[in-house]
Amino acid sequence: MQETQSIAEKLIDNVEKVIVGKRGSIRSVVIGLLCQGHVLIEDVPGTGKTMLAKSLAKSIGGTFNRIQFTPDMLPTDVTGVSIYNQKTMEFEFRPGPIIAQIVLTDEINRATPKTQAALLEAMEERQITVDGVTHPMPEPFLVLATQNPIEYEGTFPLPEAQLDRFLLRIEIGYPSPVYEVEMMTLQKTEHPIESLEKCISVEELVAAQQAIKQIEVSKDVEEYIVNLVTATRNHSEIYLGSSPRGSLGLYRTAQARAAVLGRSYVLPDDVKAMAVSVLSHRMILGSAARIREVSAQSIVEEVLHAVPVPGGEVVK
Repeated sequence: MQETQSIAEKLIDNVEKVIVGKRGSIRSVVIGLLCQGHVLIEDVPGTGKTMLAKSLAKSIGGTFNRIQFTPDMLPTDVTGVSIYNQKTMEFEFRPGPIIAQIVLTDEINRATPKTQAALLEAMEERQITVDGVTHPMPEPFLVLATQNPIEYEGTFPLPEAQLDRFLLRIEIGYPSPVYEVEMMTLQKTEHPIESLEKCISVEELVAAQQAIKQIEVSKDVEEYIVNLVTATRNHSEIYLGSSPRGSLGLYRTAQARAAVLGRSYVLPDDVKAMAVSVLSHRMILGSAARIREVSAQSIVEEVLHAVPVPGGEVVK
């Protein structure tokens, strides 16, 4: 696991040259990348969401595309389109921006639900189908989506099926005054992204993605994960709890966190650390909870306090 930890630390340290003071958020995105999952960053404009995606792409030397979602965008603007070639008298596929290793879908909730749905097949099955022909996604493949809070004007809330495809939802937040001063100093002459260099290869990343699947998870921890997810389904404030995809996501991210911290086994603390980011966006609040402005995050935290933590022996 030392090699996987080294790869993760290299990525985090490299991205932190651009996004200062947000190591926890960067670690979460790297965990999502190691899990071959997709990450939704929900925050106000100007907090570094786009720069985080660009920095990650440059750090692995992978192909990078940015899709700026707007209300008038069509699904073919995302997936690509078949165009008739008069010379060959055949249709040729012109790939859309979704075909890249790191894809930044900027302000995803500004697109209509029809266009948002164009991402579903690519995110879940790692392929797209255009005019009956299937085209595979490259490896690795990560969708890093940014979203403005729903209370901002001109947004379309993501449907539950779309939200469930995201492994993690995180927030970056404003930097502290100390780091904001450091940020201005770093950008005095040029933006740090301009001089950022590749720190790991795509092959190293793919090897690390396979390595985390070997992290041991005890039966007690597996049951703990299921108990947490079941508690969200039975909570009085929740209309619809987390799906089984939430259980699988919590299982895999706990493995990745253990590997990033240099362990070959998962602790309950790994599960607890990832629970809010993995589960909160997979739940639908009841009407009474929405009226009282209860957040999904606070309910997950409540569940974490209520569900007993396993005390069995740790598998080493």
